[in-house]
Amino acid sequence: MLKSLAIVMEEPKRLALKTLTLDAPGAEDVVVEIRWTGVSTGTEKLLYEGRMPTFPGMGYPLVPGYEAVGEVVSAGPQAGVSVGAQVFAPGAHCFGEVRGLHGGSASHLVVPGARVLPIGESFGESGVLLALAATALHAVKVADPKGPTLIVGHGALGRLIARCALLRGLTPVVWETNIQRAGGALAYEVLSPADDPRRDYPSIIDVSGDAQALDSLIQRLARGGCITLAGFYDAVRFAFPPAFMREASFRIASQWGPGDLAEVRDLAQSGALLLDGLVTHRRPARAAADAYPTAFGDPACVKMVLDWSAT
Repeated sequence: MLKSLAIVMEEPKRLALKTLTLDAPGAEDVVVEIRWTGVSTGTEKLLYEGRMPTFPGMGYPLVPGYEAVGEVVSAGPQAGVSVGAQVFAPGAHCFGEVRGLHGGSASHLVVPGARVLPIGESFGESGVLLALAATALHAVKVADPKGPTLIVGHGALGRLIARCALLRGLTPVVWETNIQRAGGALAYEVLSPADDPRRDYPSIIDVSGDAQALDSLIQRLARGGCITLAGFYDAVRFAFPPAFMREASFRIASQWGPGDLAEVRDLAQSGALLLDGLVTHRRPARAAADAYPTAFGDPACVKMVLDWSAT
C-alpha cells in the first residue's frame, strides 16, 4: 500500500503531520512525489480558523492545499503523463476517510493524469504560484477592465492581478493599508486609500475578502462602474442607494477557468509574467505547525512555501 506524510487539519487551529494510506492508483492516475507546497491565505486560512462556509465536501479532519509541485514517480498506462515529469498538482482526493480539501499538502499524491500540469524544471518552488497566477488571470478576464483599474489588496493574489493587468496594457493602482505589504510593486503604484483622491474608477477588483469594505469601494466607482469580487467572502452586503446612484454592477471571479493554468504557465515560461519576489517565507514541511500561523498572521509573509524534500 502507498503511504504519504500529510498535513491534517484535525479541527480549527489544530494541525498534525500524519502518515496516511493513499488510494490505489488506477490506469489514468499518476503518483506524484511532492517537493514544494504553498499555503493559501484565502481558503486555507478560513479552514484553519474554522470560518469556511459549509459546502459539499466540507468537514474535518481534512488535508488542505491546492498548490503542489513535484515529480511523477509512477504513471498508469492511460495517464498521459510520463514518469519523471515535473508537474503542478492542484490538490488530490486520495486519502481514504480523511477528506482532501483540497488535498495537496502531502509528500505523495495520487492524481488523475488529466489534472496535473507539466511544468519546466526551471520553475522550482515558484511553480506553487501557478494556481494563484491562474486565479489572477481569471479575475482580470472576468472584470474585463477597459480603463483605470483599482485593485484592493497587495498580497500575492493582488500582486499577480496587477501584473496580469499590466500585460493587458492597463495601468493599475493598488490599495494597501499595511505598510509592510506596500513594497514589491512592478510598474504600478501602491497607495493607502487615504492617499488616493480618485472617485471615478470604472473597474475595481477586490481581493481583500473584506465584505465590510464594499460601501467604501462603491464610493470610488464611476457611474456604470463594476466591482469584481475576487476574494472569498462569507456574506456580502452593501448600502443600496450609493450603488443605485452609480448604476454599479458586481461580478464574482472564482477559481481559474479551463485553459488559465496552462496560459499562465506559458506566460511565466516566456518571461512575460514574472513570478519573482512573491515567495517570502519557507519552512520544512515538518514545521507546518509554525508555518501556518506565520502565513496567516505575519503581514510580511506574502507567500509561504513548505519544502517536502526532507520528509
